[in-house]
Amino acid sequence: MKINTTTLAKDFIKENVKSGDIVIDATMGRGNDTLFLRQLVGEKGFIYAFDIQEEALQATKNRLIENNLYNNVSLILDGHQNLDKYIKQNNISCVVFNFGYLPRASHNIATKPDTSILAIEKSLQVLKVKGVVSLCVYQGGDTGFEEKEVILNFVKNLDCNKYTVIVSEFFNRPNYPPIHIKIIKEI
Repeated sequence: MKINTTTLAKDFIKENVKSGDIVIDATMGRGNDTLFLRQLVGEKGFIYAFDIQEEALQATKNRLIENNLYNNVSLILDGHQNLDKYIKQNNISCVVFNFGYLPRASHNIATKPDTSILAIEKSLQVLKVKGVVSLCVYQGGDTGFEEKEVILNFVKNLDCNKYTVIVSEFFNRPNYPPIHIKIIKEI
């Protein structure tokens, strides 16, 4: 199997999420990550999943129901930049982001640099110590290159005493492959 950004992200998440954890899927999309996270947290864990598109929420709900895992999940039809309206505690183990647009949907609806940075900032506030954030940044399109640069600049300037940031990029692949950014909250 060829390694790709999704593989890197899932391996990182698997290493850091365990049964009973509370996690966030900040961009639920078609529900792949929500299902993956739900399988990892088990019956004692909980997932908050966000998206601004009803289509994404319905696809995610259907995927969870098909797999008999539509419990211990809150599907929220709202932007990830508003996660602090729904999550007040700071015991989140993992936050997952996939920046870009909903697969097989309109490219006119996509994540935006300003709301994405707000969402990352808020996710770091609710993250517990040794919690992680996984960022898959799909570059290209109308705003993808700009969003990538804004996100990279933001994470580069995170306090190195509080966070470890690792960026993985495929240099020898065509067509601007997505990059994976790992953030670990140290204190």
